[in-house]
Amino acid sequence: MTSTPNDGPATPNDVGTASADGSAPPPSGSGSLLTFNAPLSSQRAHRLAADLAATSPALIVDLGCGWAELLLMTLAGAPEARGIGVDVHGPDLERARVTAAGRALGDRVDLVEGSAAQPTEPADIVLNIGAFHAFGSIPEALTALRGRVRDGGRLLFGVEYWEHPPTATELANMWEGTTAEDCPLLADLVDQAIAAGFRPIRTETVTREEWEEYESGHMADRELWLAAHPDHPDADAVRQGLDAQRSIWLRGHRDVMGFAYLTLAATDVPQPATA
Repeated sequence: MTSTPNDGPATPNDVGTASADGSAPPPSGSGSLLTFNAPLSSQRAHRLAADLAATSPALIVDLGCGWAELLLMTLAGAPEARGIGVDVHGPDLERARVTAAGRALGDRVDLVEGSAAQPTEPADIVLNIGAFHAFGSIPEALTALRGRVRDGGRLLFGVEYWEHPPTATELANMWEGTTAEDCPLLADLVDQAIAAGFRPIRTETVTREEWEEYESGHMADRELWLAAHPDHPDADAVRQGLDAQRSIWLRGHRDVMGFAYLTLAATDVPQPATA
């Protein structure tokens, strides 16, 4: 799973290059202190996984799986299912493989390095959380994902939306190049899912607590490193990157951008186009 961009300006150790004394900062965006690479509480994750597993799937595919925590949780509740996780980031997949092995799920899941947009066989359940960008826009992603879900199957779509139309000032404080067209309002998001051939079983949005855990958690390991190594040669670059990252959150998208989890049923009935 992935979500909104979390990396600040690149620093010399963003790729995890170890220094001679072993004191290099943690790679930016590693999420080493997080369970989920998305704003997602453990309570919500367990409910989502249980609901999906209850459909008795044979194949579960996670496109943009990150370290595949939700995929593995769903597989654990669906003992007859096999899973496929796809992600472009090798270190996240390595973390997923270790977790899968530790839960005796390694022989039931294939973790593949590559684009979420690469062809996969239609599945009973498809997860796409914070990774719609691989397909283009949100409507383009929903249309493409409909082709990946078998009729009657489920798509769990985790995606950003606007709490309200962002102002020019709010956009300027977010990631470079962010525009009002990047996300829809929540009602429009659900309409886009229906137009793509889905019916919304559940529409839910994350809480402020989930956002805060996610954003703070993505910075905490580097902040802890900085507190322990204030005079390290990389300290200034890490500090600047963290400050920029925090500003994007607190001055930019906080209370402007939300994150929704849509549990969608794939239908073979043509849906009317929305205006």
